[in-house]
Amino acid sequence: MFVIIGFIVVVLAIVVGFFIAGGNFLLLLQYSELITIGGAAIGSLLIASPISLLKKIFAEIPKVFKSENYTKKDYLELLKSFNELFLVAQRDGLLAIEKHIEDPRTSPILSVNKKFIDNDIARNFFADTMKVMLSGGVPPHELEELIDTEIETLEIESKPVPAALARVGDSLPGLGIVAAVLGIIVTMASIDKGAEVVGHHVAAALVGTFLGVLLAYGFVNPLAANIEHNMETRLRLFYTIKSCIVAYAKGNPPIIAIEIARRTIFSDERPTFSELENYVRGKS
Repeated sequence: MFVIIGFIVVVLAIVVGFFIAGGNFLLLLQYSELITIGGAAIGSLLIASPISLLKKIFAEIPKVFKSENYTKKDYLELLKSFNELFLVAQRDGLLAIEKHIEDPRTSPILSVNKKFIDNDIARNFFADTMKVMLSGGVPPHELEELIDTEIETLEIESKPVPAALARVGDSLPGLGIVAAVLGIIVTMASIDKGAEVVGHHVAAALVGTFLGVLLAYGFVNPLAANIEHNMETRLRLFYTIKSCIVAYAKGNPPIIAIEIARRTIFSDERPTFSELENYVRGKS
């Protein structure tokens, strides 16, 4: 929502400022310049990115316009489900939760947390790690190293997405200059057609530089920064899951395991100790 508002604010600020200065809005509608810059930017992205990265980029862009990050309520539900699962394991043994781990979607404990169940990567991350723990013979420190390896892989895998968009954004001012130079070439070819025609072509050429800078710093680079922030926030979920599993694997009671996990959550979404305790006990 705020991304759309931001885009509107950028456009309104440019248009209103230009209008107040006495400019003619129609002069900014230089489609040839926009096609040159936009096409060259897309082409450079295709050159620099393998198909797997392109798929991730086009998958991430729509996520900017809708909130997929975990809220405080989502974390409360997640930690409560982990607490209930570990209580079953503590009471009946680890093998008692095997059916919950094998198919979390049908688990009466885990399936309650719809956001977690619908997140294929997070769900499989938790289930696969728990299967390793259930297999036995893996010390907690080795389990932690195993989890860290997967999180590191997820982090490395996600970094190229905002980086690729940022590179496109950084290239846009240069592509705007390319479009402007082409406009000057057209201007020089029309220099014998009078001052009015020459002035029109010069204005069109300058719009190319304007569009390159505007698209870079008003849209593409902020979009890349937003995607990077969202990825870092989503990655925090895996650290929370990791800390909860490792804490329980080290012999801590379930309530202590989820308290350790609570402290890994970013402060904006982190519930307080009392909020978590009351939620787990069904008081909220």
